[in-house]
Amino acid sequence: MPQLVDGKWEKGDVAASEMKGGAFYREPTGFRSWITAHGEPGPEGQAALPAEVDRYRLFVAYICPWASRTLMMRNLKGLQDVISVSVSEPELAENGWTYAEPQDAGPRVSNIRYQYELYAATDPHFTGKVSVPVLWDMKEGRIVNNESADIIRILNTAFDHITGNNLDFYPVLLRDKIDRWNVPVYDSLNNGVYRAGFAKTQSAYEEAVAGVFAMLDRLESHLSANRYLAGTFFTEADIRLFVTLIRFDAAYHGAFKCNLRRLADYPNLSGYLREIHQWPGIAETVRIDHIKRGYYSIAHINPTGIVPLGPVLDLDQPHGRTWLTGQGIMGEAPIA
Repeated sequence: MPQLVDGKWEKGDVAASEMKGGAFYREPTGFRSWITAHGEPGPEGQAALPAEVDRYRLFVAYICPWASRTLMMRNLKGLQDVISVSVSEPELAENGWTYAEPQDAGPRVSNIRYQYELYAATDPHFTGKVSVPVLWDMKEGRIVNNESADIIRILNTAFDHITGNNLDFYPVLLRDKIDRWNVPVYDSLNNGVYRAGFAKTQSAYEEAVAGVFAMLDRLESHLSANRYLAGTFFTEADIRLFVTLIRFDAAYHGAFKCNLRRLADYPNLSGYLREIHQWPGIAETVRIDHIKRGYYSIAHINPTGIVPLGPVLDLDQPHGRTWLTGQGIMGEAPIA
């Protein structure tokens, strides 16, 4: 994969550095600082910065499900006027994630065109892959965190005293349920589609695809009797699932060869997908054109670079899930 080596940009195939024996193994993220209301230590004592208006920026790509998690949480928590956003081009080019125009990174770092500039500015000797999303500190000119799972939890609580938005997507009473879903959904589905798409042996591919569809079958059954993953409340587990589902028929089914069935063939999953997509603020975090352009631009997966015209996705048709009991979000009035 294109990456930084001792602070210098090295070109290469996407995911090459994450392949072992023909199978894909995702590299861990490297920047794990926190933001809390007043700079008190984060979970497990992580160093933390204080929440402030206009101090932080998200650097994202619409193609990326991990980045889309953070965009969803930003909108659901009403942080649009608190945390700014820079969106990269959808194609992962030879210079990595690239911005069409120079992006403001604050007074200590010149305007940037490439995501790797943020990493090199934070650590001049950084070695590793350069990913989105990045939660960036405009004031200090450094990466706060580049792990999407951390970022959505930061956004869930850190700025509540500023916005007055107390919706809770990781409520204490549901954390055991949320965590029990997050782990297998990540392993088999969120990351499973990548293990299928980037596999370089038949056995690695088939193992990954089997896991993807076993999880989809399990979710289809669960959602036949439950409005959301944790039951009646929409939580971070649903955010983490949605970002993979919304890309499934448009990209993973074709580009990643996860083609035993379409998501449209699962009535409960596809209705659940439409319901969440129709929530205020969610559709604007989804760009199907970016998703298709991005995944189909990966040269070793699609050498011609041709982007398919389809599929036709009607995400505005009725979702048909109002008969299931739903309580919305912790801190919000019940939904219909």
